[in-house]
Amino acid sequence: MTVVTEFRDQVAVIELNRPQALNALNEQMLADLRTAVDDAEASGCRAMVFTGAGDKALCAGADIAQLQARAPATHRANIGQAQALFNRIQQSALPSVAVIHGFAFGGGLELALACTFRIATAKARMALPEVKLGLIPGYGGTQRLPRLIGEARAAELVLSGRVIDAEEALLIGLVNRIVDGGDPADLGRAFLEPMIRHSKVATSMAREAMRRGLDGALAPGLAMEADMFALCVQSHDAAEGMAAFLAKRPAAFTDN
Repeated sequence: MTVVTEFRDQVAVIELNRPQALNALNEQMLADLRTAVDDAEASGCRAMVFTGAGDKALCAGADIAQLQARAPATHRANIGQAQALFNRIQQSALPSVAVIHGFAFGGGLELALACTFRIATAKARMALPEVKLGLIPGYGGTQRLPRLIGEARAAELVLSGRVIDAEEALLIGLVNRIVDGGDPADLGRAFLEPMIRHSKVATSMAREAMRRGLDGALAPGLAMEADMFALCVQSHDAAEGMAAFLAKRPAAFTDN
């Protein structure tokens, strides 16, 4: 299998599993990733961690040999399928974190950009190097990177193809945190732990409000936030959370 999924303590650990190719994305891996996300969302777990097999890469990008051999007419369809998959990861009710413990180049970085969070070890290296091949990023890099770090910084990275390290990625806001080395799955789970103990109703609504708000102006975003708050406050978990706060006890959320 090019993707291996393991469920650990309410977290789906989704591992890209082509270490001999630095976990490069090919058509089979993209299909297996879709299945892995299906399984995660159907499992009742609370979050997803994306990692790469071996100690060298999360993912070194697209499989260039397969890319070169593909008929020109099929490129648009392939890119559309990959973009749809990454959109699904971004829009999932399950928060996700990409653990970058080595290379995250091209499509590998674009996968990380689709996740809710990104954490990196000190040896992480990140780039969108497509211009060096006479190409451009095609799995969302030209759209998500400017939204995350700003247009000027994104343009520098996209147009130069320059490789950056974990310290620079943290400085420009590309990653949330630099973490010590260790098992990537454990690093991802430890990062997510403070976020998955809360009501899934509240966390999913909060993430949806932020995503939708970024697509428009402030005033309609505030109105949408008010509407979503009004929905959220009617949930069982909101009643439980407020009651627990007043009673000075831990809340027992049921995700309803």
